[in-house]
Amino acid sequence: MVGGAAGVLALVPVYYLTEAAARALRTGNATFGPSPAALGFLAAVAVIVTLLSAWPAAALGCGIPLVAAGAVFALDLNAALGVAGSLPWARAGGLPWSHPDGVPWAEMTEPPGTMAGMTGLYTLIGALLVLSALLPGRLRALLNE
Repeated sequence: MVGGAAGVLALVPVYYLTEAAARALRTGNATFGPSPAALGFLAAVAVIVTLLSAWPAAALGCGIPLVAAGAVFALDLNAALGVAGSLPWARAGGLPWSHPDGVPWAEMTEPPGTMAGMTGLYTLIGALLVLSALLPGRLRALLNE
């Protein structure tokens, strides 16, 4: 029970850090320049995912909602944008912290999760978490050594 709760609590930083990485990558692509912020955000997500994958209940608690969010973005974009528009910080530029350059992260009509959801990042990260939780114990022990 505690593991599931920890996974659900980790969902918020994973969701927003993944979106920040996707937006930073988009900015890097648009300016034809490097995006060190994206690397930092993705590294933070990787650390959280690694910690969650060591605890199967936590991995499921975070992975299943991420897969569900990715599925909604893939199957019904308008519904996904409506739900994402009701999330915290949706009216403040989409992320709980300011952009390193001081400009908003996105247009006000782009709710948090749009870039990461449309590119499949939530589905990928969630599926990896779910699969890590479903590994047999003997394989999990080999991976933790």
